Amino acid sequence: MTDRPFPADFLWGVATAGHQNEGDNTTSDTWFLEHVSPTIFREPSGRACDGWHRWPEDLDLAAAMSLNAYRFSVEWARVEPEEGRFDEAALDHYEALVDGCLERELAPVVTFNHFTAPHWFAAKGGMLADDAADRFARYCDAVMARFGDRIAFALTLNEPNLPRLLAWVLPDAVVDITRATLRAASEAAGVPRYRASNVVQPEDYEAIEDGLTRAHVAGKAAIKARRPDLPVGFSIAMVDDVAAPGGEALRDRKRDEVYGRWLNLARDDDFVGVQNYERVVYGPDGPVAAPEGAVLNEMGSAVEPASLGGAVRYAHHRTGVPVFVTEHGVGTEDDAIRVGFLRPSLDGLADAMADGVPVLGYCHWTHLDNFEWVGGYGPKLGLHAVDRATFERTPKPSAAEYGRLVEQHRRPRT
Repeated sequence: MTDRPFPADFLWGVATAGHQNEGDNTTSDTWFLEHVSPTIFREPSGRACDGWHRWPEDLDLAAAMSLNAYRFSVEWARVEPEEGRFDEAALDHYEALVDGCLERELAPVVTFNHFTAPHWFAAKGGMLADDAADRFARYCDAVMARFGDRIAFALTLNEPNLPRLLAWVLPDAVVDITRATLRAASEAAGVPRYRASNVVQPEDYEAIEDGLTRAHVAGKAAIKARRPDLPVGFSIAMVDDVAAPGGEALRDRKRDEVYGRWLNLARDDDFVGVQNYERVVYGPDGPVAAPEGAVLNEMGSAVEPASLGGAVRYAHHRTGVPVFVTEHGVGTEDDAIRVGFLRPSLDGLADAMADGVPVLGYCHWTHLDNFEWVGGYGPKLGLHAVDRATFERTPKPSAAEYGRLVEQHRRPRT
């Protein structure tokens, strides 16, 4: 890395998400799903990391690591808690967050929809509704009208391909509880189909993906109408898929099913966001088990720093547009693993860039140990620990290591 400096305008950041960090997102579909019975969620989000109130502290922690970017999501459910009514206080809050980033020289990287949506939207069928894209575009316009002139990058959607990706690894029992959760939500809301974008049953995959595709196109148009120069894209959950001898056909089928639609869509965007956490090796009969003695993450797969470089190479190869690493990290209680994971991962990213892959920035997931969706507060991916009783943030050694690596690359060279 010292021999191949990153570009001067390269963005170094952390990634966060509203529902996972802010807490008390009570008008959202995910909050509603957390509280029905049965539910796929291990536990409710509650106050999360209390980020709604502690955001200045969180920005200070990011600045203390010498970062120059901060990715966060605007919560649609807070901005439009009732259909057609936009909450000025919520817009004030996010405007203050944008300005707080700029005051600390952190480029605001804003996700307009990080999985969660308003409860009323899900009760109308979510992305299955005929006018879902128009509703999403109206919300995007309201956000842009308030502070779109001050953000650096916009992502319309976060990982719209995640249900397809998870379908390759999760057991049938998860499908059963997913269906049961959606049935319970529909009954509790008194509607025929309560639908969310991060709790999806297989029979809805195609239709929800169609809805998300239309939402991205409409949302991007609304964003560009307010500010044509703003770079707009969306993020894709992307494993580094590798074929062992005889595994090429299976790997390619997986790539086509999980990424194909979205990589084709991204060709018309300003960049594509890549979110990578692991490598999977495919043999002729399926995934190859991790070698004996390999360091494993919380999901049981091998910790492989080279996966990041492989994922960004493939994304650029398929789209032809610049890549922004909008999430990358490792789930582990052992922070020493995270410390050792950072440098070789960034080495692999530097190798890809040296080979001609245009990479705009890197955001580590995540800033804080937060609410990890159906996994609740079990998974640990943060650079900072959070006391669940007091919400006190404590930097881990990985925060210092990441900051040291960032300083090394942002320091002027002689």
